[in-house]
Amino acid sequence: MKTLFTLAMIASFPFFLRAETQVPIPLWPDGAPGALGSTSNDIPTLTPYLPDPIPPGGTTGAALVICPGGGYGHLAPHEGNDYALWLNQHGVTCFVLKYRLGLSGYRHPAMLQDAARAMRLVRARATAWKIDPKRVGIMGSSAGGHLASTLLTHFDSGDTNAADPIERQSSRPDIGILCYPVITMGEYTHQGSKINLLGNHPPPELVKLLSNELQVTTNTPPCFIWQTFEDKTVSVENSLMFAETLRKNHVPFDLHIYQKGRHGLGLNDNPPFAHPHPWANDCLFWLKEQGFVQ
Repeated sequence: MKTLFTLAMIASFPFFLRAETQVPIPLWPDGAPGALGSTSNDIPTLTPYLPDPIPPGGTTGAALVICPGGGYGHLAPHEGNDYALWLNQHGVTCFVLKYRLGLSGYRHPAMLQDAARAMRLVRARATAWKIDPKRVGIMGSSAGGHLASTLLTHFDSGDTNAADPIERQSSRPDIGILCYPVITMGEYTHQGSKINLLGNHPPPELVKLLSNELQVTTNTPPCFIWQTFEDKTVSVENSLMFAETLRKNHVPFDLHIYQKGRHGLGLNDNPPFAHPHPWANDCLFWLKEQGFVQ
């Protein structure tokens, strides 16, 4: 049994190495809007993770932009790199977003600008990456889940008159995957994320605008949402409130509340992800129903 496991690991090693050595792409070659400097912290990037095009896996033509969590203060690698590698195994092309952060001096709308630009960039280069521009979703965990839910409720159709062809693309995700997400800036918010995003004393209208359970419409994309009852960092009310407003607006969703598990759980597994947390299989089932996984 050990020999078979070792052979499987060796066989999968080139796949993981290839995916991990992709080169980050600056979202704005000439600098991001509102940049405070020119260091790495001021340059949002998108790192492509391309699935193996060779059968039996192959590619599905679907893509996900992934927003790692970290309280808008840092970015958690296991909620970016690991998700991308796992989804690559199922033929989904992934792009991990390095967005600007509150601890680097940024506030809203810089983070939303980065997420929207990432969505536009993926669609603009869809042909080169062999993906379907009508099957591009967004995924986020914790504060990254807040950023993902912000784009899910604050997108636009693009500027058809823009000189930059990337800006002509829509920023609307086709689906959303929210993992133990921060949703609200109200009573049940995660205070650290709120301060890093909005500052210490944000005006009430900004708090309302970024409380995404209040911004859902009938045009909000379908969502997969999961969280744990035991989460001590982000209250489960965040997921429950978002699901409720999706339901009221007749937006399709899957909601999974698992009893056990800490905040920041991620896949709760390492490559090659033989035994991930049950949410992963539930999510794959949902992705098949959305036409993102074969």
